[in-house]
Order: sequence, then C-alpha cells, then structure tokens
Amino acid sequence: MLITEVSSSAKGLPPGMATGIAAGLGAGAFWGTTFVAPLVAPGFSSVDYTAGRFVACGLFSLAWMLWQTLRMPVGQRAGQWPDLAQAGAALWLSVLGYTGYYLLLVYGIADAGAALPALIIGTLPVWMMLLGKPSHLRWAALLPGLVLTAAGMVLMMDATADEVNASGAGHFWRGVLLAVGAMLSWLAFGMLNARWIRRHPGVKSTAWANWLGLAAGLGGLGLWLGWGTGWAELIDRPGFGRFVLVCAFTGIGSAWIASVMWNIASRWLSTSLAGQLVVSETVFALIYTFAWSGDWPAATQLLACVLFVAGILASIRAHR
Repeated sequence: MLITEVSSSAKGLPPGMATGIAAGLGAGAFWGTTFVAPLVAPGFSSVDYTAGRFVACGLFSLAWMLWQTLRMPVGQRAGQWPDLAQAGAALWLSVLGYTGYYLLLVYGIADAGAALPALIIGTLPVWMMLLGKPSHLRWAALLPGLVLTAAGMVLMMDATADEVNASGAGHFWRGVLLAVGAMLSWLAFGMLNARWIRRHPGVKSTAWANWLGLAAGLGGLGLWLGWGTGWAELIDRPGFGRFVLVCAFTGIGSAWIASVMWNIASRWLSTSLAGQLVVSETVFALIYTFAWSGDWPAATQLLACVLFVAGILASIRAHR
C-alpha cells in the first residue's frame, strides 16, 4: 500500500527525484526488519545482535570491494578503496548511524518492547524536516506533511501506551531513554552523511556504503571482543543457527543494501524530503511486528499508518 500510493504520487516528477523517493522507501523497508530481529531469534544479548549484524555487514562489504577490485582494470581500482580522510569519516559516521545507533536501539527494544522504540525512531522525519528544510521552500509548504506525521505519532503513542501498561515492563523508562539516544544518534548521522555525500559527488553510493560497512564491521568486532558472549558459549546456545541467519540478513539487507539505497536518496533529495521518507521505516516495522506476532493492529494504529502515508504524499507535493 505504501509503495503503491507513493509511486502513484511520484509520477511526473523529475527522474532524479523519483529515483530518490523509490530508494528512500526501499531503505525504509529494509530498516524495518531490525525491529523484529531480536524477536525472531531470542536468547542472545544486545551486544551479540549488534556485533553479529555489523560483522556480517563488514564481511560482505570487504568481499564486494575485493570482487570489484579484481574485476576492474588496474587504473580504475583506486576508487574502490578510501584514502585516510575518507576512512576516518566512514569510521566515525558508522558509529553514529550503525554500531552506536543499533546498540542503543536493541537495548531499548529489550527494555521497552518493539513498538515504542519504533515510534520514537519514527519521529526522525519531523526533526529532519525541521533541520533540513531547503532555503527556497516556505514553512507553510511543509506544514501539511508535518501535521499529518505528528497526528499519526499521537495516535500511535496512545495505542502503544495501553500495550506498555499491560506489559508492566520493569525498565520501561530506561528503554525510552535508550531509544531517544538511538534516534538522536541517527539524526546526526542522517544530516552529516547527506552533507558528506553532496560534498563528494565523485564517490559512488556503493563505494561509500562499502566503506561505512567495513568500518561498522570493525566496530562490531570490537564490541564483540570487548563485551560479547564467548564463541564457545555462543554456538552452544539454542537457536544459534537462526541467530546467524538473522545477523546475516540484517547485516546485508538492513545495513548494506539499505545504506546504498539511502545514499542514493540523500544524493537526489533534499534532507527534509529524504527525512520524511524515514517514516516508512516505522510503517514497515509495525507491519513486520504484527505479522510475526500474528496479531491484527488496532484501529488507531491503522489510522496512524494512513496518516504517515498521507504525510509522505504531502511532503512529496511540497518538494515538487
């Protein structure tokens, strides 16, 4: 529904803008899987999830870089590998948008459940729209999208509050704070990553995703060596095979593939419009969570998703 509605609205847009919108929605679809990963493979620590996901991403990035290097003429191989400054930028941005963000998010999900952290992360579009508005765009043009998105969040908060009160989570507010920390970390990443991409148009989206992925893999390995479960204990735990599959899927899909898509979106769209598309992550996360649990969403949650989609459509019209 989300992709169909937005695709219809995107007809007649400049090719670059339509490409950016499609890429942003694709990234949201992959990012949404991270909210159900701890539910699919329970029994492992937050550090194990984070480290496993990004080690998988790093290994995939390294394999891709080596494959691209070997198949290219010698004179074109330099662009596949970062220089010192590019490597440094990839390393600290990977902490903001990959390992640091996801570690905070997984801890938040462990304390407060999946629904509320998904909602808190879902406020990113509002902040990115406010902070990334193009200078030529009037605030009045952004108002419909902001109001629709905010209304959807209010409805979702109301529905989620009932679930939280029923669960009686002992560390609920700690989970809320961790989720807020994850949101702020990714907000900084989204703004700074978009600026870096625009300042370096010669770096391909795939190459930048590889450098970020490799840096995230190193960070994930450091997390596991410092605070993760020992290898012998890890492989003896029930569900280890499923854990490996979840790490591989989220590492390649919601980290590497989503990164390529988000880089494309950041290259073609303004920060405010790209940020609005982040709300699709919340919609997809809720769909995946409900599908996994086998529950039907409440009427207020369905209405909130409709408002989120309407907010995306309003934002696309404002940025035409």
